[in-house]
Amino acid sequence: MNTSSPSQPVPSTISDVERDTGVAKETLRVWERRYDFPRPQRDAFGERVYSADQVHKLRLVKRLIDLGYRPGKVIQFGSAELQAMAEQAAGRQQPVSAPHPELHTYIELCKTHQMEALRRKLSQAMLVMGLKNFVIDLVAPLTAHIGEAWTGGQLAVFEEHLFSESLQIVMRSAIFSIPQAHHHGAAPRPRILLATLPQERQGLGLLMAEAVFAADGAHCTSLGVQTALPDIVEAARSLHSDIVLLSFSPLANPRQVGDALKELRARLPEAMEIWASGSNAALRKRAAGAAQVYGLADLGKGIAEWRQRTHGQAA
Repeated sequence: MNTSSPSQPVPSTISDVERDTGVAKETLRVWERRYDFPRPQRDAFGERVYSADQVHKLRLVKRLIDLGYRPGKVIQFGSAELQAMAEQAAGRQQPVSAPHPELHTYIELCKTHQMEALRRKLSQAMLVMGLKNFVIDLVAPLTAHIGEAWTGGQLAVFEEHLFSESLQIVMRSAIFSIPQAHHHGAAPRPRILLATLPQERQGLGLLMAEAVFAADGAHCTSLGVQTALPDIVEAARSLHSDIVLLSFSPLANPRQVGDALKELRARLPEAMEIWASGSNAALRKRAAGAAQVYGLADLGKGIAEWRQRTHGQAA
C-alpha cells in the first residue's frame, strides 16, 4: 500500500534516476559506497528509492561532471553550492564568439510545449545557416543551455526529452537529404563508422558529429549508442571503414576509455584511423596515443587532413 502523501513527490526508483539524470545505475551504486551519496531509502520490496532532493542534487553533480569536474570533488557539496559552481563553470566555458541571439526563443518554445513550432524554427535555421554551421553555432550552445535549464529545474525531464527528440528529427532529416543535394566533386569521401561503447547512453553528441561529417562529404554509418567493442570491430572490418569515431561523455571511466581505445587500435588494421570525441578526461591526455582526438568544431579540419594524408589533395 502506498502511504505517500498526495502533496509529496513520489520517490524515484534507481531506473527513474538513471533515466532522468543520465547517471548509470552502476555509477550510482559506486558513488553510494565510495562517497556515501546518494543515500537511498528502501521500499517494501527492498529496492532503492531516491527523494526529489537527492535527484536534484544528482542533476547538479552530473552537470558539473559534464563541465569537467571529478565526482569526488563536487559530490560533498549541497545543492545551492553545486548550483553556484555550475553557473560559474558554465560562464567560464562560454565561447568567445557571441551566442546565437535566439537561444531563449528555442527554450521558450520547449517550455511551452510548442514542439511543431520548435521543429519548424530549427529546420528554418538549418536551411539558412547550412548544416555544419547549424550544428556548431546553434545546436551545440542550445544543447548546453537546455542542459543548464534542466539542471536548474527550469525544464522538466519530459521537456528536455521532447527537445532532444525534436532536434534529432530535424538533424536526421537534414543528414538524409545530403546525398541528393550535396556534391564534393572529386574529393574522396571517407567511410566513417560512428558508435559509443556500452556504458555510453547519450547519442546526441554522436548525431552532431555525424551531421558535421556528412556536411563535409563523408559517408557515415552509425551504430548508435551502447555498442560492444567486438561488434564495432566486426562492423568496421565488414564495411571497410576508413575512420572509426567513438564519442565519450565525462561520466565514462577514463581508464576504461583509454583501455577501450588501445584494444580497438590493436584489433583494427593500422590503416584504419581511430578518432575520439567528447569531453572525457581521458581524451585530454590524447587517449594514450591510440586515437586522434577532435572537438566538434575540429571535425571538418580532421576530414581535410585525412584527405591530405591519404590522397595527397586538399579538401
